[in-house]
Amino acid sequence: ESSTGSVTSNKVRMNLTIEVTKLEFFKDSLEVRISGPNSAESAHVRMGAFHTLTLELDRQFSIEKDCWDQIFLDRIEEACNPERGAEIACVVMSGGLAHVCLVTGSVTVTKARIEVNIPKKRTGSSSHSKAITKFYDAIYRAILTYVPFDKIKCVLLGSPGFQKDDFFKYLLAESVRRDDRPFIENKGKFVLCHSSSGHKHAIEELFSDPSILSRVAETKLSKEIGVLNKFMRLLDTHPDKAYYGLLHVQKANEELAIDSLLISDELFRSSDIGTRKKYVSLVESVRERGGKVYIFSTMHVSGQQLQQVSGVAAILRYPLPDLDELEDIAVEHEAGLVEEEEEEELTEEEKKLREEARVREDMADMGF
Repeated sequence: ESSTGSVTSNKVRMNLTIEVTKLEFFKDSLEVRISGPNSAESAHVRMGAFHTLTLELDRQFSIEKDCWDQIFLDRIEEACNPERGAEIACVVMSGGLAHVCLVTGSVTVTKARIEVNIPKKRTGSSSHSKAITKFYDAIYRAILTYVPFDKIKCVLLGSPGFQKDDFFKYLLAESVRRDDRPFIENKGKFVLCHSSSGHKHAIEELFSDPSILSRVAETKLSKEIGVLNKFMRLLDTHPDKAYYGLLHVQKANEELAIDSLLISDELFRSSDIGTRKKYVSLVESVRERGGKVYIFSTMHVSGQQLQQVSGVAAILRYPLPDLDELEDIAVEHEAGLVEEEEEEELTEEEKKLREEARVREDMADMGF
């Protein structure tokens, strides 16, 4: 600040090394915001000063950790090779509500939410048809703006009734009138399907249709939804071949019975390193024994559905009917932990008296 009160500032480009203490992810803008103290010498920032940095696409940065789980190394490698996973665009609509989303192998991103008030049909009034045209035009522009036709495999149009059909007719007619080449050249990528509403959660219904899955068979998401649907069917028809819960899945793995392991990525984000490594070792063990592993993202509806059944499940090669026995073991294990905790509170003399009482009971049972 000068003597006249004017203030000048300069921007300095530098590299900072911070120890991350807080992390926030913004899925709509695909940005990660990290905060923490500066941990390396800098000419402009003192040691220990707290800073917040924003990591975004096309910005170079390095991450250092004492221990890397193999699961995360695999996901980083997958993210660095986007050509491995195909993208899908989904448009769901109902009434005056619509969502335009991009679906990749690990996240569903809402690109546009469109809401238009559509009045009821009235004799002699054109307000209904004008509102419908305005609604369709907003969806048309959103698809043209946000859908990269050079990367996606298909565009799923879903709605209850015939609204999707009416919109597709509007899209074809308008694309010719406006000469919008992306629509004209890629009209074969549009697939019409049924959905119950225009809300985002209706996207899951689009992938439940077998005819739709055949169109997107090569995508990672369709394979995950297919194996989750198979698990749910087995849970109803052959429960001896569908296990969920860590204890049951571990037991099935010991018996070399797991054909497909379904696991939520939420389990790998546990703050407890021991818990995290337990699930990592389970995944590696299943792969070593010839099983397939499907890691579900909780940012997908399918991952949220799996999370409701403990986040870990397995489809077995052959039935293991001793499910009740495993549940008894789990109950005994929990009871054993409680008993051990109670015994720790006893004194040495009390433990000795309890042990002598047990010996006398055993001798009485044997007739001595």
